[in-house]
Amino acid sequence: MTDWQPHTARAKDWFEDLRDRICAEFEAIEREAGSDAAFEYTPWQREEEGNAEPGGGVRGVMKGNVFEKVGVNVSTVHGRFAPEFARTIHGAEENPEFTATGISLVAHMANPHVPAVHMNTRFLTTAKAWFGGGADLNPPIPYDDDTEAFHAAFRAICARHNPTYYERFRKWADDYFFIPHRGVHRGVGGIFYDHLECADEAAWERNFAFTQDVGSAFIEVFPAIVRRRMETDFTPEDKRRQLEWRGRYAEFNLVYDRGTLFGLKTGGNIDAILMSLPPEAVWN
Repeated sequence: MTDWQPHTARAKDWFEDLRDRICAEFEAIEREAGSDAAFEYTPWQREEEGNAEPGGGVRGVMKGNVFEKVGVNVSTVHGRFAPEFARTIHGAEENPEFTATGISLVAHMANPHVPAVHMNTRFLTTAKAWFGGGADLNPPIPYDDDTEAFHAAFRAICARHNPTYYERFRKWADDYFFIPHRGVHRGVGGIFYDHLECADEAAWERNFAFTQDVGSAFIEVFPAIVRRRMETDFTPEDKRRQLEWRGRYAEFNLVYDRGTLFGLKTGGNIDAILMSLPPEAVWN
């Protein structure tokens, strides 16, 4: 296949619907905590010389009593990779023209007993077409039952699609979300996948269905974890531990994260790209 525009449009609609569902659920949690916090949405447009339709996105941010800072972004962009960067992107050496649509979420929580979390799913086209994404849990103070619940949700949806997916994608997350200069993982993992190839219509439908299930699993499991922990008492030492851990998180996102690099290299919105950074962190 060469014309992926209708498929990009379907994926875009799904990602935007998922954004709406997630934001509504997070706002409901704030109401349960006695807060009237709500997402503020900022549209942005990408700029590229010679490109009349470069696309753009919407950055959503909420700062509340439970979610100290949460960003949920959606974007759909089209353009041409610079030659040097094209060599690093799947299929772009053959065709530097690209489209990318996706959703990206990072939540930093007020209570250090509530884990931070990252989730994203995306569909890209160059000379090839593929889905990627995943989710990982990032607790400053880990709880085994939270870790097991998070992994169980993604283990279940992986099993529905391919018996090899969970172990492959769990290991990929462990390998990817590792901070080499610290010698530690940034959290307790989850799943991470990329280059889920769409060679034809049937493959696209299979991979799209899996990616939809990733989003649905996230919205089922993470709010339940938040509600379980958000009223837990915490000490100044707990808060200090959280702020130190956030420093590690910031280091990973600024030094190693491929999504950050992709956004910067393709003229994305800087505030949307860097919304993953925590509102406060400390370094010793």
